[in-house]
Amino acid sequence: MESKCLMKSSSNLFYLLLISLGILRVQCLTPNKTTSKVPAVIVFGDSIVDPGNNNAIETLIKCNFPPYGKDFAQHKPTGRFCNGKIPSDFIASQLGIKELVPAYLGTELTAQDLLTGVSFASGGAGYDPLTSQLVSALTMSDQLNLFKDYKEKLKKVAGEVKANNTISQGLFLVVTGTDDLANTYFTTPFRRAEFDLPSYINFTVDCAVSFYQELYHLGARKIAVVGVPPVGCVPSQRTIEGGIERHCVPLYNQAALMFNAKLSTESERLNKTLKGAQIVYIDIYTPLLDLITRPFAYGFEESTKGCCGTGYFEVTLACNSLTTPTCEDASKYVFWDSYHPTERAYNILITEVFQKYGSLLT
Repeated sequence: MESKCLMKSSSNLFYLLLISLGILRVQCLTPNKTTSKVPAVIVFGDSIVDPGNNNAIETLIKCNFPPYGKDFAQHKPTGRFCNGKIPSDFIASQLGIKELVPAYLGTELTAQDLLTGVSFASGGAGYDPLTSQLVSALTMSDQLNLFKDYKEKLKKVAGEVKANNTISQGLFLVVTGTDDLANTYFTTPFRRAEFDLPSYINFTVDCAVSFYQELYHLGARKIAVVGVPPVGCVPSQRTIEGGIERHCVPLYNQAALMFNAKLSTESERLNKTLKGAQIVYIDIYTPLLDLITRPFAYGFEESTKGCCGTGYFEVTLACNSLTTPTCEDASKYVFWDSYHPTERAYNILITEVFQKYGSLLT
């Protein structure tokens, strides 16, 4: 299973005053930064945490053009699949490490960049290698190979001892799995011909476990594993399978819950079998679903469609400034395009992550 799953691919602060039942409610969206001993944040995964790696590879899954980056510094499209910052940026900032985590590929990295962490994530990737291959994204195995290359560069700039300490004390963030379900299993026929849904989830989680084990053997000890979101409530999936009313898709959400339950169980098992490992499963399903179902409680006005275009299907190349207008204020939307949350939604989610898991991540 390990060889199949890890095979090579070809291819600061702001508050909202909310009026609820006549009572002013104040919610802090960005707490004080954490005092952390974590020296670096090292990131793997998909478009949720890809800051621009896909700019440097041959794939159609790109967003290094307007309106992406609309609310980023200097309104610059960097390759982040968002109107602004993404989760890895907020996590590194919250830990007091740096404000942005750069892409490993296509970036002139300084010694300080290397010492404080980079991202190997690729939009379109999944634990299932087929997921990446279908869209010519970096597989998780490709990302591990880039990490090996990074380790050698780190040794050259820091020396072997400091490099090893950076790896062993760094926070490894893994965010992927959504595309495995939404794209590979439910949208294409290839895996459905081979697996029923429970079997595919078992296969995909086995691939995830193999990835974490490989990371461990390469020196990682603190690994934050982010579960998948309520896939059936993502705007694009509502459009495809939610009927004329574009409801959330129950089967897709059930699949996400099944995947998350198994991923959480396996993460805990690895903590008992890998000496010194601290694998932290992070539930993102629950807080994102709350944003979607109770948007007004967080100051959002829209949670069923994206800010870009109609918000029903536009993502990557279909979300472009030549043919697609955007909403006036993305901060009122939970989703930026039909697949990815807005910077403000990410900010709220990462704040909640640190409130719940912060002691385990620092």
